[in-house]
Amino acid sequence: MSSEPNLQPDDEQVLESRFPTAYTILFLLIIVIAALTWIIPAGQYERVMDADLGREVAVAGSYALVERNPQGFVEVMMAPIAGFYDPDSYAANAIDVALFVLFLGGFLGVVNATGAVDTGIRSAMTRMKGREIWMIPILMAVFALGGTTYGMAEETLAFYAILIPVMIAAGYDAVTGVAVIMIGAGVGVLGSTINPFATVIASDAAGIPFTDGIVLRLIILIAGLAICSAFVMRYASRVKADPSRSVVAHQADAHKRLFLQASKDGEANDVLSGTQKLVLVVFALTFAVMIWGVASQDWWMARMGALFLGAAIVTGIIGRLGEKKLTGSFVDGARDLLGVALVIGLARGIVVIMEQGLIADTILHSAEETLAGVGELAFINLMFWIEAGMSFLVPSSSGLAVLSMPILAPLADFANVSRDLVVTAYQSASGLVNLINPTFAVVIGGLAIGRVSYDRWLVFIWPLLLALIILITAAISIAAIL
Repeated sequence: MSSEPNLQPDDEQVLESRFPTAYTILFLLIIVIAALTWIIPAGQYERVMDADLGREVAVAGSYALVERNPQGFVEVMMAPIAGFYDPDSYAANAIDVALFVLFLGGFLGVVNATGAVDTGIRSAMTRMKGREIWMIPILMAVFALGGTTYGMAEETLAFYAILIPVMIAAGYDAVTGVAVIMIGAGVGVLGSTINPFATVIASDAAGIPFTDGIVLRLIILIAGLAICSAFVMRYASRVKADPSRSVVAHQADAHKRLFLQASKDGEANDVLSGTQKLVLVVFALTFAVMIWGVASQDWWMARMGALFLGAAIVTGIIGRLGEKKLTGSFVDGARDLLGVALVIGLARGIVVIMEQGLIADTILHSAEETLAGVGELAFINLMFWIEAGMSFLVPSSSGLAVLSMPILAPLADFANVSRDLVVTAYQSASGLVNLINPTFAVVIGGLAIGRVSYDRWLVFIWPLLLALIILITAAISIAAIL
């Protein structure tokens, strides 16, 4: 793993896919949503400030048509820009996430310049030989814990450049590394228990304690984690036994050169020096402090970015890089993740277009009418699929909760379904969709770091999605009729 990958001249062509890039996909989605603002009637709910949530929420029964605000060429071109800083949105701003990614890249560039991580990976693989497969369920459980407790999402972007080389060195592929992080944290969010950005906000908006329904969510979490871990372990074992079975087999050599750094004389050194050991201690402490800050101190992207900046400086001093190599490595590392930062703004631009075009509430009103008067079993399953559809347009779990729960949760009373089950359907749908959602910056960003194209990710994950859908629909259906 290096800020200056040892790529052969044709490696970039190998890593490219005939499938459109993330940039093209997202920009086309912006155009599609803009076109819909000319077709779908504009409408809005009245909104009132909710002191507990600290946000405005929609008032049930207040929907009314308003004058159209169709989005044209200028709005489409402005959307990626507005996606970085637009304050009037259901989703969080993207500028702080993008800056965090750049500072993270700078930190990784400085660490890479010391050679500590590459040497550490080789040393760890030597010691774990024959037992590498057990890294997968252990690490997925750790990421799932972060997902279920505090909604770990953007924070996972810090781990791709670390874990993917480990998985490749163990004989697996880049997709395995991406899957451990993205699916691990994703199934945690899908089975959120005390996640403040999903369960707590949605429960508050639905007017119930967030502990209501926690047993069912815990069952979904444990069963989902077991299914996901088994799926990734099976895939990894098949790839190790036969590399041609990897969904990115044609990119295997390029991935190895990109993520693994050999010494100049061709002999890989797996003995850590004292300086490199100290660098790895700082490296581990940095991520430990980040997790502590997010989980218990309400840190967000600005503080995490500052943490990585400070850690980069400390690492450079310990590694005796000198001022020029330190700053050069930091800039090179940030440059490596610049594309990821740009993707984040593009993804948010889709939400901006939808909101400025005043069609979000119209879509929500259609969902409200669809759910009216149906039976309990049909109600909860329709709720799941409606929330899944809306998750594509509003990938933010907290944004979707604030948008939909005040309107849809009260409908459960008429269908004889408990409101906590509506919250469970919402968070399960949001978590499931955000494993593949092209409008979710975490998905597109993680795939970009791992150099895994979106179409290859879909080829890999679709059987798992089917298994999770069966699990979720069975769980909520049984709970609805009991």
